[in-house]
Amino acid sequence: MFQFTGYTKPNWFYKPLRWAQLTLTDDDPGTFDPDRWLAYFKDIKAQGAVLSTGGYIAYHPSKIPHQYVSPKVNENNDVFGYLVENCRKMGLAVLVRTDPHAVHNEQKEAHPEWIFTTADGNPRSHWSMPGVWVTCALGPCNYSFMTEVNKEIVATYGVDGVFANRWAGSGLCYCENCRKMFREKTGLELPKALVLSDPSYKAYIQFQQERLFEICTHWDEEIRKISPYARFIPNSGGGALSGLDMRWLGDYSDILFADKQARSKTMPLWANGKNGKEFRSVMGNKPIGGIFSMGMEETYRWKDSVQDSEEIRLWVADGVAQGLTVWFTKFHGKIYDRRWMDTVKDLYNRYAAWEPYLRNTGNLARVGLVYSQSTAKYYGAEKAREKVEEHILGTYQALIEARIPFEMVHESYLGDAAYLSAFKTLILPNVACLSRDQNEGLKAFVSSGGGLLAAYETSLYDEEGNRKANFGLSELFGVDCGGNPEGPMKNSYLRLNPGSSGLPHPVIAGFGDTERIINGAYRLPVKENIPFPDKPVTFIPPYPDLPMEEVFPREDLRDCAELYLREYGSGRVAYFPWDIDRLFWELLTEDHLRLFTNTLDWVSREERLITLTGPGIFDVAVWKQEKSLTVHLINMTNPMFMRGAVRELIPSYPQDLSLVLPEGVKPVSVQLLSTGQQAPYRLEGRKISLRVPSFLDHELVAINIA
Repeated sequence: MFQFTGYTKPNWFYKPLRWAQLTLTDDDPGTFDPDRWLAYFKDIKAQGAVLSTGGYIAYHPSKIPHQYVSPKVNENNDVFGYLVENCRKMGLAVLVRTDPHAVHNEQKEAHPEWIFTTADGNPRSHWSMPGVWVTCALGPCNYSFMTEVNKEIVATYGVDGVFANRWAGSGLCYCENCRKMFREKTGLELPKALVLSDPSYKAYIQFQQERLFEICTHWDEEIRKISPYARFIPNSGGGALSGLDMRWLGDYSDILFADKQARSKTMPLWANGKNGKEFRSVMGNKPIGGIFSMGMEETYRWKDSVQDSEEIRLWVADGVAQGLTVWFTKFHGKIYDRRWMDTVKDLYNRYAAWEPYLRNTGNLARVGLVYSQSTAKYYGAEKAREKVEEHILGTYQALIEARIPFEMVHESYLGDAAYLSAFKTLILPNVACLSRDQNEGLKAFVSSGGGLLAAYETSLYDEEGNRKANFGLSELFGVDCGGNPEGPMKNSYLRLNPGSSGLPHPVIAGFGDTERIINGAYRLPVKENIPFPDKPVTFIPPYPDLPMEEVFPREDLRDCAELYLREYGSGRVAYFPWDIDRLFWELLTEDHLRLFTNTLDWVSREERLITLTGPGIFDVAVWKQEKSLTVHLINMTNPMFMRGAVRELIPSYPQDLSLVLPEGVKPVSVQLLSTGQQAPYRLEGRKISLRVPSFLDHELVAINIA
């Protein structure tokens, strides 16, 4: 019988840096060994546990009508209660994981109003499990039934919070409840599909958002009436393509979890760190867990599979470097493949030893990469990955290869001068949708000394995706929009021209013996509204690529710039009227990387925060703690860097590292945590320099300060 030990304490969410999740299955009660899992939690020095019950299935003896309870669970076999009680004895924070996305047939028969309805009016059967039905996220299953489930669990077991999986829905539901709510809210009928061309699309996106946040807030308020310090924690994706407004989530939440469990075959190793940055862009220094699993996350979802140890290590390390706490998730109480367990133990024990250097108080990056959910929803829509995310991915990849520490910046902060003051430079990769206030905020940022690098259709649309006659940032760019996008272009080039002084402009330094490089696939014609005396990059229009006898340029438009550079107030602006960011993601050409990084250095006009010299590819992050500064280096020098899975860790080459210290900071010692060695260093003014010896996956350079 479960022994209640009281409700949660204030600010519990700041303590755990190492989480363990066990998701039981219907055949587990009575057939698995819970003590083995509890011993493992202790062995890995876990500080928080996430345990499943409620919604689709309960592993506690629920008294809520129509809550399905696993058949072998009863008052004398309270599997969930046993795990909670013993986790509490070990001092762990405890969350319950609920899942309301599906119900069994008996619940469907009792409550047909709970069920997702397809466009043709039929209840939606589950895509994977026969005899199971998908629920409507916006209706009474979530709002009423799951409220009672949450309240019962919090009242009975005193858990710290409720973490809901798949709570936000499974697509566009056409049930009568959704039709009625949408009609009453907007006067419209539900869209036929979630495509930008449907006249109801934009209204539905806003309606769905508001209803989900209403449910989220309702759940949170109801459990806080029972336990004031408990929290509802919505599972959510991050970034421009997230279905939930990231700024709302960040303002609402005291703790969140980034659910990117593993990479697919076409995902680079840095994707876990990217997800962390996206969440931190709205959460600041509030805790964020990085959920990772052992299984393969490919098309066929082998949930009981185990990836190679080396793949797991690098994936987790990149999340930690970018500010995530660690959270492993394992499905099924019975363990068929135990190879992952030592890997997770090694990682958790490593990060337990590093804990004082992982309690970050701020990030020191001076470059901000802006992402826009409005652009994804109202400009990209069903083509958002191609029109929005690929531009972000190309920029991200370029910054990784350039070894430049950077942060992600949510669009909602572009009018916040205090927030932007932490950055020297902002990058806008085809951020098409910007409001008037955001445009004015960017002008003020540059005028006061900031740098801005923008590309393609940035600011050509308002915040609701309506195209304007001109850029909202035309004053900054020094150009006006001159028409519709051109492309896809074949066999087009960029001419590299010397500056007015006869010397190469800094943005085209290092190209060697060439006067041209390849151009983008899409470009936007523009008209200059100020004079540009220097045009280091100009347009060579497309010309035939066959027959071979016809492959020669017909025009060379030396007055038509493909990169506009200007001073504005105390700052600088660079605008590419073509898709340099997206094309770099597609081609990964060194020429585009060089042009991008040269231009970034030109607009930034300050010494880079960190310089790392030596062969290889590294993700770099620079943090401060109360008594230290830390530099994280993730060794991505691996043939499987751009697609999985990593099969071996390859030692890095030694690297020469220099860091510009914040004003007034005095180092007293430097440690290399992966080896436990003290590192000799040189201090010249505010710059500290040292040699980082070879390491395998994750080196943390800890600079202890006075």
